[in-house]
Amino acid sequence: MPSAKVAKTGNEIFAEAMRQINPDVVAAYPITPATEIVQIFSQFVADGLVKTEYIAVESEHSAMSACIGASAAGARTMTGTSAQGLALMWEMLYIAAGLRLPIIMAVVNRALSAPINIHCDHSDTMGARDSGWIQIYSENVQEAYDNMIQAVRIAEHPEVKLPVMVTTDGFILSHCLEVVEILDDADVQRFVGEPPKRHTLLDFENPITIGALDLQDYYFEHRRQVAEAMNNCGRIIEQIASEYANLTGRKYEFFERYRLDDAEYAIVLIGSTAGTAKEVVDRLRVGGKKVGLLKIRVFRPFDYLKIREILKNIRVIGVMDRADGLNSFCGPLYTEICTALYESDNRPVLANFIYGLGGREVKESDIEQVFDELFKIDREGKKVNTKYIGVRE
Repeated sequence: MPSAKVAKTGNEIFAEAMRQINPDVVAAYPITPATEIVQIFSQFVADGLVKTEYIAVESEHSAMSACIGASAAGARTMTGTSAQGLALMWEMLYIAAGLRLPIIMAVVNRALSAPINIHCDHSDTMGARDSGWIQIYSENVQEAYDNMIQAVRIAEHPEVKLPVMVTTDGFILSHCLEVVEILDDADVQRFVGEPPKRHTLLDFENPITIGALDLQDYYFEHRRQVAEAMNNCGRIIEQIASEYANLTGRKYEFFERYRLDDAEYAIVLIGSTAGTAKEVVDRLRVGGKKVGLLKIRVFRPFDYLKIREILKNIRVIGVMDRADGLNSFCGPLYTEICTALYESDNRPVLANFIYGLGGREVKESDIEQVFDELFKIDREGKKVNTKYIGVRE
C-alpha cells in the first residue's frame, strides 16, 4: 500500500481526494468556507490532471441541477457546498435522492443565516437530514479524506444508489492544517473502480424515463424504495469500511465508542468537538470518574438499534447539538438519541446541550461543564431538558 504523509487543510484534502477519484463531472458554485475545494479542483482540471468536465454554474441550485443531469446520464458526479448554498439546493437534494443518483458532495458545515455567519455549526446539514442523502461526518482531516473515498463506493453500490454528503466543520477543519496519510493515486483508482452498471438516460438500447409525473398510483411505492435503500445500506457501509481497513489499516465504524465499556456518564456528539471531548474524558478518568464518549460518524442512515445497545447501560447521557432545533425543546441530534433509547429496557436519563453555534469556540471547560451537569442530574434529578453551553446570558 504505497502512501505518503502530507500537510493538508480539510478543503485541500477534499480536493485531493476528488483528484484521485477523477470524476466525470463536477458542477459547483463557490461559497465560503467551501470555496477552496472547487477552486483547487478547477485548477486540476485546467492543468489536465483529471479528465473531469468542470461546470461553473450561476448558483448552488443550478450546481445540483447540473449534477442530477450528469448523474442521470451515467457520469460519476461530484460537487461541494456549504450553509446557504446547501439550503439553496434544498429542492434538488430531494430530487437527487428520489431519482436514486449516486452523487457525492463535500459539505463544509457552516451556520445558516440570519444573522450572517460564515463559521461552523451543523444547522445546514441537520436541516437536510431527511432528504434521502447518506450523511457522513468527519472528526479530523484524515477522516474527511478516508470518508470521501469510501463515499464513492457506498453511493454507487447497486443495493444503495443514493447520494452521499461527506462533511467537515467549517474553518475548524476546512482551513486548518493537519498531517494526513494519503494513498497512492493507483490505489485509490483500484479501490473506487469503474462505476457499476446502472440504467441511464444515454443507454439507448434500454430507454428509461427520469423525473416523470408520479401521482397516487405509484409515488408512495417509489418513496418507500428510497427508505428501504437507506435502511439496507448500513451493511454496505460496513462492508466497504472493512475493505478500506484492509487497504489502509484505518477502520471506521458507524460510531466511535471512546472509553464507554464501563462508563456511567457519557456524552454523544458529532464532528471535530470529539477530539476536545476525548481529552476531557481522559482527564476525568484519571480523577476516577467513569465517563465516556460516543461520536456519531454516520448520521444517515441512523442505526438506532446499535445506538440502543451501545448506550443501554449508561446512567446519564448528555447529547451535544451543534445546531438548535429552535423548537423550544431540543436540538436535532437529541431527538434521534431520545427516540432510539425510548424502548430500551434500561432507559438512561438524557439531557440536551446546545453548543458552538456560529463557530463559538468550544473549550475543554465547556465539556467539563457538560459532565458536571450530568453528575448533578444523577444526584438531584433533571430539572431542565436543554442547556446552552458557552452562550452569554
